[in-house]
Amino acid sequence: MGDFKSATYFLRSDMEAPGPATAGPGQACVFSSACPGREGPNEDAALVIELDEHRCVLALADGFGGHPSGAKAAETALLSIEAAFGGQADGGEGLVAAIVAGFEEANRAVREWGIGAATTLSLVAVDGNRARSCHVGDSAILVTGQRGRVKLRPIAHSPVGYAVESGFMDEREAMNHEERHIVSNMIGSEDMHIELGPVLKLAPRDTLLIGSDGLWDNVMFDEVIDTIRQGPLTSRVRDLARLSHTRMNSPRESEPSKPDDLTMVAFRLR
Repeated sequence: MGDFKSATYFLRSDMEAPGPATAGPGQACVFSSACPGREGPNEDAALVIELDEHRCVLALADGFGGHPSGAKAAETALLSIEAAFGGQADGGEGLVAAIVAGFEEANRAVREWGIGAATTLSLVAVDGNRARSCHVGDSAILVTGQRGRVKLRPIAHSPVGYAVESGFMDEREAMNHEERHIVSNMIGSEDMHIELGPVLKLAPRDTLLIGSDGLWDNVMFDEVIDTIRQGPLTSRVRDLARLSHTRMNSPRESEPSKPDDLTMVAFRLR
């Protein structure tokens, strides 16, 4: 482990309930479970790093199903993030440098295997009440206020994600689109590019959420906001997990349903 207080990993997990993780200036809650009815490990992975009492790093990687070593790619991406922050002691531009170095090392390490492995990687670094997002792929990041106002929602790196952002497709059409799971930017790609978000000032009751496909393919965006925006963080993450699994296991024509690995990392300031 590097020069920080703690790093808590969630690898190949099949959790029955959300678990807490120490997270500097706030409270973090993580849930990760394997795809119901599918053999093989959970290919999602999550990491919470507590740099000190004022700073933390929240990260999620979704290894590509159908590609070799998806779970290993996700784990390697998070190990690269931990290594990058291990010697990072300063805030501000020091955090940005560590983020970029971690993403670049993750991409180099996965590509080096030469077997076509790939993963998404989404991260938020929190410094006091300031948050900075960074992502590659389509594991979505959300920051919502207590009343449901969306303060951050980076664009998913996929053809469908770009179509939604530009207004050519609505959310329900996107959920049912046959090319929804084509990802145009990934860790493990020669032309990987890093999208670094702006600095966002978090209000005391804001909720930050990073989720894998198992969440966003089974719960509508407005439903996620309505569930997570207020109330005890652990119980709200539990509610989202239950709703996602209900729809995975008991599909109804009027509701989204796609069995998949499910991972969420949620955070609020103290």
